[in-house]
Amino acid sequence: MSERTTVRAATEADVAAIVALEAEAFPLDPWSANLIGEGVAGLLPTVGLVVAGHDGRFAGYAVVSVVDVDAELQRIAVPVPLRRAGVATALLEGVHAVAARGGATRLLLEVREDNTPARRFYERHGFSELGQRARYYRDGTTALVLATPVTMVP
Repeated sequence: MSERTTVRAATEADVAAIVALEAEAFPLDPWSANLIGEGVAGLLPTVGLVVAGHDGRFAGYAVVSVVDVDAELQRIAVPVPLRRAGVATALLEGVHAVAARGGATRLLLEVREDNTPARRFYERHGFSELGQRARYYRDGTTALVLATPVTMVP
């Protein structure tokens, strides 16, 4: 993790920034402000949100759900100007920590098969293909299901 990047649990003060980045990163299916607010408030069982700060400003977020031995990375987003600055790696480390604290031993995610940059990022971080979900996305694109062991201790 970059010394300039920090990761912490999201708070109510982060909701507006998360909602704005959510709309930018996932324009076809953004989560609502209400859903994000409920997640931050701890009202969604199993769900945790972490945010990154980089040089003192909001730099992205990740959403993870932990159920028994499996954790699922549901969302991860970094603003375009901060990509390739180590922010996503720091967020992924934060997700591993949340997963480990929740007792998970495996971290799962779905990624569009045509999202080569994301696939390469996840491969660099130890993810391998577990399966596929044909026509998973609204536009008919297949999702790849990736998995990696949870690497951080609680």
